[in-house]
Amino acid sequence: MSGNHRQKITALWTSFLLGILFHNELGLMPLFHNMKVEQSEVKGNLDAVFGFMLLFFIIPMVLIVIPSFTENKAYRKWHFGLTIAYTLMNLAHLIADIVVHEPWYQLILMFLLLFIGLTLNVISFQWIKSR
Repeated sequence: MSGNHRQKITALWTSFLLGILFHNELGLMPLFHNMKVEQSEVKGNLDAVFGFMLLFFIIPMVLIVIPSFTENKAYRKWHFGLTIAYTLMNLAHLIADIVVHEPWYQLILMFLLLFIGLTLNVISFQWIKSR
């Protein structure tokens, strides 16, 4: 059964990663239609923002691979904690998108990402409990 959890986790993280990539892509689509895109209000050095975005993308990439190599109980608990953290960040992002009136297609994608995150929470918890 544990292999089944790993397959589900890999599929969910892959879907999540594709979803956040598409979320960024949707934000840039106006450029391809000669429309304006929102500009960041951040002034100065954006290295910290880009670094956080890089980290946000790298973690799911690593979490897609690691379950193929370990059954360690401590890793499973750590992984579950990360799924909770990502779900909370997605919820905060969805709320922020609603507050700033993001387009409907971005909201639908964020709802889907939140659902994938919640599913990851459940499967990850089941993985902890499995032998």
